[in-house]
Amino acid sequence: MIPFENSLPYDIQMNDVYAAECPFCGQSHVRLPLKPEDVEELRGAGRKRSVVFPCCHTRVQLVDADGDYLLADKPVGRARTRS
Repeated sequence: MIPFENSLPYDIQMNDVYAAECPFCGQSHVRLPLKPEDVEELRGAGRKRSVVFPCCHTRVQLVDADGDYLLADKPVGRARTRS
């Protein structure tokens, strides 16, 4: 099972990969330094990719992807708590 706290939703628009919101600083509509081909390479291939968010310069290591989420090797973003 994929840990939800390690996942980051993404979207592809006009050959660019976007996160709706940076999980670290909260910036909205962040263009990630990835291309759709990079996301395809992550899917189940066992490859890793380091990505630096351009808004706050936080680095994450991506280890997998599916059609909706990028998966990091550790929790991403602000602490998510359940009430």
